[in-house]
Amino acid sequence: MQRVRLSAERGYADHGWLQSYHSFSFADYYDPAHMHFGALRVINEDWIAPGMGFPTHGHRDMEIITYVLEGELAHRDSMGNGSVITPGNVQRMSAGRGIQHSEFNHAKDRKTHLLQIWIQPNVRGGDPSYEEKHFTQAEKSGQWRVLAAPREVAAELGAVAIQAQAYLYGTYLEGDAMLSRPLAAGRRAYVHVARGELHVNGQALQAGDALLIGAETDIVLDQARAAEVLLFDLE
Repeated sequence: MQRVRLSAERGYADHGWLQSYHSFSFADYYDPAHMHFGALRVINEDWIAPGMGFPTHGHRDMEIITYVLEGELAHRDSMGNGSVITPGNVQRMSAGRGIQHSEFNHAKDRKTHLLQIWIQPNVRGGDPSYEEKHFTQAEKSGQWRVLAAPREVAAELGAVAIQAQAYLYGTYLEGDAMLSRPLAAGRRAYVHVARGELHVNGQALQAGDALLIGAETDIVLDQARAAEVLLFDLE
């Protein structure tokens, strides 16, 4: 099985201070054909206006990953964590039995462009927790870099730890470079193009597009033009 999810087919919301594309049903966007893909529940591509953001609000029983593409995002939460997430940083917040947090773009003259990703945990009601790691472009250039992994193996892989049997890989690909990855039996993959354009398993994709893959032997990326790509390997 192989299916393209075009950027223009995603849900869209314009709140003035926030423009957001939803790959899966979210808030006022409901599409029964796009509720989730395995444990992958949300990929929201957001642009937050200068000085604006999400005031304190709550989550529970979700693994939330923030991936900033441009600008910066200030995070505060009820566990006492505070940081400014910039490009290259991957933030993981396990909501567990419940957490409150806020996210703001404090810049005066530029938008923040980010992906917010939700993965459903395989254990509910646990302790909330927080983690953040930085990954350089060199680590991702022309190769797969594990960004998030199951808690039991994340430390040895140098990735943020999630309470799910899911892996998130990132790569940056350019020109004639080709990159492949086998997909194990019983696994599925969701390939999201964050920036640029390339071919994935022969399908031409641009920023915001995705390819949903099941029962394939290999995932092959090539013919790239400044392509930044996220690969979700899922049960």
